[in-house]
Amino acid sequence: MQNLVWTAPPGTAGLIFDCDGTLADTMPAHYRAWLAMLDPFGIPFPEPRFYAMGGMPTAQIIRVLAADAGVAVTDVDAMVRTKEDGFLTHLDAVAPVGPVLAVAAAYRGKLPVAVASGGYRDTITRTLDRIGVRDWFDALVTAEDTARHKPEPDVFLEAARRLGVAAGGCVVFEDTDIGLEAARRAGMAGVDVRPWVRPG
Repeated sequence: MQNLVWTAPPGTAGLIFDCDGTLADTMPAHYRAWLAMLDPFGIPFPEPRFYAMGGMPTAQIIRVLAADAGVAVTDVDAMVRTKEDGFLTHLDAVAPVGPVLAVAAAYRGKLPVAVASGGYRDTITRTLDRIGVRDWFDALVTAEDTARHKPEPDVFLEAARRLGVAAGGCVVFEDTDIGLEAARRAGMAGVDVRPWVRPG
């Protein structure tokens, strides 16, 4: 893990952080929960595709995977609950992403800061509690709060609205191409944190 110091560019009015894979290293736990939930349905989910779909809500991913596999699913809501409950059994494996949290810590109280995630509120709040930072943020926007999801810009635009800052003054921290595209569509600067958290 690299030691990086990030400085907000002039004109920055607010910071918006994705949660899974950005503030918290949750992706391995999420992937285990996905495989356990999908296995009885015979729906494959190769790991590269899992990472490529990061940022999309669970229900949306289920519909895409089921359609691609030619599997009829009748109760997506139940599948979502099974997957999210499975993830919560792995919360002890979730760890903070130090370089990203260092940015949040440095600007907390100096700039408005928000979490904007494609995850569900209960899962995201419990993840933030696990790494001890839920009270750092002035706003929390999750999958339930917008009709459209990443790569659409809605979750970031809603976060800016709740922070009371112009979208163009926000910087978004993300770990997926989908999330960075959503930031671009929102007219916000995007910071790809993947080089910060690369093993080594």
